[in-house]
Amino acid sequence: MNIRTLTTLGRRRTALVAVAGLTAGLLLTSPQPASAANLVTNPGFETAGTDGMPYCWEKSGWGDNDFTFTTTSDAHTGTKAMKVALTRRVDGDRKALITESAACAPVVTAGKQYDLGLWYRTTTPDAAITLFRHDATAGWQYWTDLKTLDMQSGWTRATVRTPEVPAGTDRITWGVSVYGTGSATTDDYTMEQVADPLPPATCTGTAEECANGRWTVLPTQNPVRSMHSVVLNNGKVLLIAGSGNSEEQFNAGTFTSAVYDPVKGTYRQIPTPKDMFCAGHVQLSDGRVLVMSGNKAFPVVGGHGYEGYKDSYLFDPVTETYSKTNDLNDGHWYPSATELGNGDIVSFGGLREDSTGSVTAERWSAAQQRWLPLWQVNQTWSYWGLYPSMILMQDGRLFYSGSHVFGNGTPGTGSAVYDYDANTTTAIPGLQSKDERDQSASVLLPPAQDQKVLTIGGGNIDSNPAANRLTDIIDLKSANPAYTAGPPLPQGTVDLGNGKVAETGTQGKMYVSAVLLPDGKVLETGGALHNRADPVYESSIFDPASSTFDPVAADPEARGYHSSAFLLPDGRVMATGDNPGNGTWNHNVSLYTPPYLLKGTRPTITSVIDNEWVYGDTQRITVDRPIAKAELIRPAAVTHSSDPNQRFVDLPLSVGGNNVDLNVTSNPNLAPPGWYMLFAVDANGVPSVAKWVHLQGPSALAAASEDTASAHVHPFADSLDGKVTGPGRKRASQKVGAAVSGCDRHYGTVNVCVPTAFPREVRKTTAARCAWLEKNDYGRLKVNGEDDPLGLDPSKDKLACGTKDLKRR
Repeated sequence: MNIRTLTTLGRRRTALVAVAGLTAGLLLTSPQPASAANLVTNPGFETAGTDGMPYCWEKSGWGDNDFTFTTTSDAHTGTKAMKVALTRRVDGDRKALITESAACAPVVTAGKQYDLGLWYRTTTPDAAITLFRHDATAGWQYWTDLKTLDMQSGWTRATVRTPEVPAGTDRITWGVSVYGTGSATTDDYTMEQVADPLPPATCTGTAEECANGRWTVLPTQNPVRSMHSVVLNNGKVLLIAGSGNSEEQFNAGTFTSAVYDPVKGTYRQIPTPKDMFCAGHVQLSDGRVLVMSGNKAFPVVGGHGYEGYKDSYLFDPVTETYSKTNDLNDGHWYPSATELGNGDIVSFGGLREDSTGSVTAERWSAAQQRWLPLWQVNQTWSYWGLYPSMILMQDGRLFYSGSHVFGNGTPGTGSAVYDYDANTTTAIPGLQSKDERDQSASVLLPPAQDQKVLTIGGGNIDSNPAANRLTDIIDLKSANPAYTAGPPLPQGTVDLGNGKVAETGTQGKMYVSAVLLPDGKVLETGGALHNRADPVYESSIFDPASSTFDPVAADPEARGYHSSAFLLPDGRVMATGDNPGNGTWNHNVSLYTPPYLLKGTRPTITSVIDNEWVYGDTQRITVDRPIAKAELIRPAAVTHSSDPNQRFVDLPLSVGGNNVDLNVTSNPNLAPPGWYMLFAVDANGVPSVAKWVHLQGPSALAAASEDTASAHVHPFADSLDGKVTGPGRKRASQKVGAAVSGCDRHYGTVNVCVPTAFPREVRKTTAARCAWLEKNDYGRLKVNGEDDPLGLDPSKDKLACGTKDLKRR
């Protein structure tokens, strides 16, 4: 395997200071009572085996390092213990594991959890409990890291609870990984199955609601035409409209935002300095929202298309005000925005000030609090398109999922891994129909530690076929990852202009919203069959464990173009927006109550000892009753089906009654710095209301002492065989047609979108095209200029679809 050296900018993530005295004192001496005896064979290394290792234990690890495995007499009990030491390390780790065999590896049951325990002494902060699992089909594979071990000179007990065992897993093996110079000595391992803590849930709604959830349309409408939704670290929601895709508001300089309070059900409108219509946005590590670019100008018939400006702003949730930053190096209308593990932001794509496609990558420095000058940012001079979905991988590289906005995907396979440090792009195969994934949704599936991405649905505004039911899944843990086809999207009903009818054939949807839920599943909702028309009413919940969709209640409101859906801290999902081609706007807001909120009393996090968290840390919470898991969910910053920073990070548990110690990942690439919603979830999948915790940012990532721990990074996706390209020739931009948004501006006002291509079934005659426009409430359309490219004005009286035009057919 080609193991690459991790570098400072993107892949090597420095450490955080070892856990302080308070936290060190929280290691529990006994797990919660379990239902089985110790499942570890030879837990104290007393029985000798072969190859210098105790019976049922084996040497494991990878990378460029010098190491020793020693059966030592420095034992906790008995006469033997295991010492693993690294004296030199460039990368990789070494670990003593329970032997991967039927005779030694403990048998486990899918869906169950297990309490693991051991005694240890360490001279390095770089040690962690690591699990592997045996899949009945795929064989042995890395599962997850559970707990970073504090440095301890004396024998110390460590316990941790596994996540639920994935489907298809029949055995596991585990041990302590050492991934920094120093040693870990371990002894007296234990593994016990956790008893089922709760009786079956009791339904508190109707049978239909308890199976499928329920939607409620709120009595108060959203006062702004918002297409950007950001859940703030105080639980409120920033709704950014800018001009709201309205030329009238743009010309008047009327740019708006609103802050919605879900607790009070109220809106507060916010003065907005510029047209942030179709900007990029991301939450910084301190909770402020960075907004980049936006709309400089609407298209002009026969002239330019949309234009993106260079301005950038910060929104402060405390003062609820915008302030200006330094400018970007280029204009970016529809840019991406992804936070890296050190708190920096990288951005790609969009349209420049002259309407051409931007080939300039941008980087916001967390340390300097500014956009870096062009010469300090690695450039491929590639055009990534509009809102390209760039998802941070566990080693600092970026996975371009293939989800984008408007038209065809990027040339080649349509999906890629981008290595910022090496400045190379490697093609990733397998994405189905890459040129019909316009406004699909891509999401890093729960938990982030699994490194699996799901891509859902999509269409193409240039050719305007019926949107598809395609889904694709990729496992970025694989040495050579590739997309494989997932289950087809469930079908719902579609309104083609004459009321709702059942979808048929391969009909699916574009404009998809995908929302991570605290029970570890994904809600997909909203969408439309064609370019800004024909809303689809269908919602379903995807279960990553079984790779299946379960149809649930559908949002009663149309949610197509410029709609969004996102998780609230109370576990409900909010959906807003819809901007069909006739230029209207849906101001109604819907709230979805998932089935897990109708299963009886929810658990409560009664206290959080500290809401300032550090990587590799252990943090204690108290709960009012037993829980099965806890996680961090990054709050939404979503627009146009895109939120590449959305992620669900598992927090392995050490449980003692109502006290629960949460083990925080040591890898900032799995959970980039910032504010997160902390949920505790019981065995029935019922979540608590979230508490807000702050995973510390760049200052906490700086090496502070020789005791500083480094992230445990595994060699995933290191044997890519796709085509590798380096930076191209420096250039100014990529030529992009003025109809990039799929609208023919020869008809009606600017905020009206007559599609450049009609659905296939209505393309043949003027009468059919005009009937389609009438069904979709376009009203009277003036013809702009001398051209009539869609043949809507055969009479040439400057009015599309007039009586004379229909007679001429």
